[in-house]
Amino acid sequence: MNNFKKVGLTALAGALVSVSANAADLSVTGGAALNFYGEEGQVTGNGFTMTDGITFAASAEMDNGWNVSVTQVIDSSDGAAGAIMDTRTMVIDMGDNGTFTFHGDGGSSVTGSKDDTTPTAGEEAWGDVTGATAALGGAASNNMMRYSNSSLLENVTIEASYVPSGTGELESSIDYGASYTGIDGLTVGVAMGENNAAAATIETSIVYANFTMDAFTLGFTASEQDSETANSDVDFQAYGLSYAATEELSMSINTSTHDYELTTKLNQEALGVSVSYVMGSMTLSANHNSVDNIAGVSADDRSGYNLVLAHVVVC
Repeated sequence: MNNFKKVGLTALAGALVSVSANAADLSVTGGAALNFYGEEGQVTGNGFTMTDGITFAASAEMDNGWNVSVTQVIDSSDGAAGAIMDTRTMVIDMGDNGTFTFHGDGGSSVTGSKDDTTPTAGEEAWGDVTGATAALGGAASNNMMRYSNSSLLENVTIEASYVPSGTGELESSIDYGASYTGIDGLTVGVAMGENNAAAATIETSIVYANFTMDAFTLGFTASEQDSETANSDVDFQAYGLSYAATEELSMSINTSTHDYELTTKLNQEALGVSVSYVMGSMTLSANHNSVDNIAGVSADDRSGYNLVLAHVVVC
């Protein structure tokens, strides 16, 4: 009887896979980019790198009207020998009941995705400089979950994320947030949560706003990171202004400040400029960022730059 059950379940599983595959919409997206990166006054070696990736995506509608989609990226851009399995996600769109996403790899918590929402044509002000403290976000790991719903309240989107305990996470962490778009051109939001990756819990709270008027977008992000470890709190503020000169050409200027509770650290201050130009399926982008008092260290001032030529092909 047990053998019969195993055969029956195996046959049923095979039939379900076969039906799903026949009903699914499949797509393949290929992309490649040539990068040139460097830091002024620093030895960074060969600044040329190549990024590449192939994204396989499948989606299908279930009998109850829900849509299920799966994405898998094969990528070797991290320099590993041969192709590797990279970002993996499964999304269940339940209509008015919201969207559930399982991130097998490459996911972000709610606070992590809202750490710096200021508009930019390239990188955030603190990016592309080795050792610079990044914006303040929450925990993230493989095999994490996220939920969003835009149907409960008009012009309001609520989100929540859950990072289970496991590799790199001492205990599980939960984030949540909400955003409002009821005023033309304006988006405002909040996000908060905890990071239990280590023994000392870190609580993060974020507020942000972006306002678009004609070709200009002005953005602001402020966050606080409160740690159970003494003298480890950090405050973060960022401002950004972007300008879409044409449909193809965009440019931006961004600034950010990290204010450390530890009195021996100075404020980390960053300033960045970015430009992006679209030519059909190709995008040329460049940015230059300057950071003073990197990670709060006095007189540790550096700047970095990055030039990217990217091409995307959809099959």
